[in-house]
Amino acid sequence: MESTDRATPVTTRPAERAERSGEPQLRLRHKAGMGRLGVLRLILPPLILGLLALLAWSLMVRAELVAEYLLPAPSEVVRVFWQSLNNGLLWEYARPTLVESVEGFIAGSLFGLSTGYGIARSGFLARMLEPYLAASQAMPAIAVAPLLVLWLGYGLTPVVVLCALIVFFPVHVNTALGVRTLDREILDAARVDGAGGWAMLRYFELPLALPSILAGMRTGLTLSITGAVVGEFVIGDRGLGGLLTIARGNFNTPLVFATLLALALLASVFYGIGRLIERRLSYLED
Repeated sequence: MESTDRATPVTTRPAERAERSGEPQLRLRHKAGMGRLGVLRLILPPLILGLLALLAWSLMVRAELVAEYLLPAPSEVVRVFWQSLNNGLLWEYARPTLVESVEGFIAGSLFGLSTGYGIARSGFLARMLEPYLAASQAMPAIAVAPLLVLWLGYGLTPVVVLCALIVFFPVHVNTALGVRTLDREILDAARVDGAGGWAMLRYFELPLALPSILAGMRTGLTLSITGAVVGEFVIGDRGLGGLLTIARGNFNTPLVFATLLALALLASVFYGIGRLIERRLSYLED
């Protein structure tokens, strides 16, 4: 009896192992299915909305509800866009816009990170700077751009400064919010363990505030395109903003829409890059 009792678990263990080994596989398949469903839920709504908008646009033009010189057909916009890509026109004008937006984003982010952290950690600094920072947002960028041209001259510098000013505020606000809303218990425990200065910033404050900071930087990266275009409107002969001015002056509406499409795609790429970096860093933190 003893031997049979001892043998029984041996015969049942393989079955138990098979069942247990099958559970993770089923869970992985379920997660993969849910992942694909999540991607479809993410992609389908904007795709359907975009297709409906294009259909309505095309029907309006075909029914001649709007003059074609005011609103060209989507097919004509795509044709001009593809032609401008092939002959290098869009690439030639997009290059300065890219340089201006990236440099402005870097400058504005560094300034926003510094001031955001400063006012979150110093009540005196917050009381001194916040009224002026809030008032600065009442001035539209298109009104500031001519002053920057007068002060800094024509060229790359005034456009980069304008980009930096537009990028600065969302980075500043999100940095200040992220640092101000940190868990005080965690910070107090870190101080008790001897953390301070650079160690506190590197190992506690920055990782905990990172989601908020990255969200602000992602917004700033997308808005840097707006700053570049506004500056180019004032200068008038460079970048995609300059191409818009030229196309508008020549009453070339399809080229205007093709340039707007290029700007939309560029902003989407910037947003996607920011989102990808944000998810990657969040994954590393996990």
